[in-house]
Amino acid sequence: MTPLRTLTLALAAALASGCTMIPSYERPAAPVATGFPNAAPAAAEAAPADAIAWRDYFADARLREAIALALANNRDLRVAALNIEKARAQYRIQRADLFPAVGASGGMNAQRLPEDLTSNGEAEVNRSYSATIGFSAYELDFFGRIRSLNAQALETYLGTEEARRSAQISLAAEVANAWLTLAADRERLALARSTYETRQKSHDLTRRSFEAGAVSALDLHQAETLLHNARADAARYRSFVAQDENALALIVGAPVPAELLPATLTDSISAVAELPAGVPSEVLVRRPDILQAERALRAANASIGAARAAFFPSISLTAAAGSASSTLGGLFDGGSGTWSFIPQVRIPIFEAGRLQASLEVAEVQRDIHVAQYEKAIQSAFREVADALAERATLAEQLDARRRLVEATESGFRLSEARYKGGVDSYLGLLDAQRTLYAAELDLIGARQADAANRVTLYKVLGGGWQ
Repeated sequence: MTPLRTLTLALAAALASGCTMIPSYERPAAPVATGFPNAAPAAAEAAPADAIAWRDYFADARLREAIALALANNRDLRVAALNIEKARAQYRIQRADLFPAVGASGGMNAQRLPEDLTSNGEAEVNRSYSATIGFSAYELDFFGRIRSLNAQALETYLGTEEARRSAQISLAAEVANAWLTLAADRERLALARSTYETRQKSHDLTRRSFEAGAVSALDLHQAETLLHNARADAARYRSFVAQDENALALIVGAPVPAELLPATLTDSISAVAELPAGVPSEVLVRRPDILQAERALRAANASIGAARAAFFPSISLTAAAGSASSTLGGLFDGGSGTWSFIPQVRIPIFEAGRLQASLEVAEVQRDIHVAQYEKAIQSAFREVADALAERATLAEQLDARRRLVEATESGFRLSEARYKGGVDSYLGLLDAQRTLYAAELDLIGARQADAANRVTLYKVLGGGWQ
C-alpha cells in the first residue's frame, strides 16, 4: 500500500470517527415541589404569558417604546451580545482542530562549507530550494478527545446565548420597574403639590381668622406645621423624580424622550392573565438562567470525555508534498518532486498520577455544576413562590387602601363641616387632613407594588410561564 493511500485512509477514518468518552448526560431532577403555591386561576380565554411577544406583555405603549430603546442602547446588553460573538469564535477555533490545517511553504537553504570539509579541498556554498504543501501535527481523534473539547466549547457558546436572553428579560423588567418608580413619584409629587396648595389656602384663611380674633394662635401654628410639611414633601419628591429620570436614562443607555415618560401610575402595566393554577414548577427549567446553568453542566460533562481520552494513545500526522531543487530555476522541472510523511504515536506510560488527577478534577467540576444547577432551580422556585405569595394578597391590599381613602375623604369632609359649624376644634380638622394625605400616599404605594409584582412575575418566570 502506497504512503499516499495510507494517509488518505487514516484521514478518512479520523474524520468519520464519532466516538467519544463523554458520560451519558441526564438532567438532574429539580429539587423543588411539583407545583407553585398561591397560583391563582385565570380566565379561560386569556393568553399565556410568553405565547405573545414582550411588546404585548406590557400594555402601556410608552413603556414598550422605552424598553425597545433600552434593548438598542443598553451597554450591559451590548456586552452580553459581544460575549456571544466571542464564544462563537472560540467554538469555531476549537472545532477547527477536527480538521488538518493545510498550508503552503517555500524556502531556500544556503550553507557554506570550509575547505577542510569538502572533497575537492575548496570552500563551497550549497543551496537548496523547496516549495511544498501539507499539514503538521494533525491529531487523529480516535478516542474523541478533540470532539469532547469541541462539545465543551459548543455548550459554552450556547450558554452565552442563554445569558443574553436572560439579560434581555432582566433589562426589560429593570426598565419597567424604573419607569413605574418614576410614575409613582410623579404622582406623589402631584399629590404633595396639591396638598400644599390646599394647605396654603387653609393657612391663609386661618391667619385672617387669627387676625380677626376668631381662632387661637395654636390653630395658626398647627396650620403652619401642616403647610411646611407639605412643602418639604413636595421638595423631596421633586428630588426623587429627578433621580428617577436619571436612573431610567442610565438603564436605557440614552436620553429618554419626554413623551415616553409617564405622568401618572398606570393600573394596567400588564396585558397578560394571572398565572393559572396547576402550572408545574418544571417550567423553571426553561428559564434562560437555568438553561445557562445546564449548559455549563453539559460543558463540564463533556470535559470528562477529554480527560478520559488522555489515558489512551494519541496519533498525530505530519505530511507534505512538493518540489525541491538545488537551483531556483529547476524547482519545478520534471523529477524534482518530493514528499514526506511522519506519523507519530504517543502512549502515556508513567505520568505520576497527572492524568488520573485531571480526570478527578473534571468529575468534581461536573458535580459542582450539578449542585449549582440545583441551587439555581431552588432560587428560581423561591423567586416565583415569593412573587405569587405577594400577588395573592395585593388585590385585597388595593381594595383596602381604596376604601381607606374613601373613608378618610368622608371623614375629612365631615370634620371640615363640623369645624365650619363651630362644632369641632381646628385640631380635629388638621388630624383629618393628615390622615387623608397619608392614606392617599399609601394607595399610590400599593398601586406601585401591584404593578411591580406583575413585572417581577414576568422576570422570574423567564418572560412567561408556557
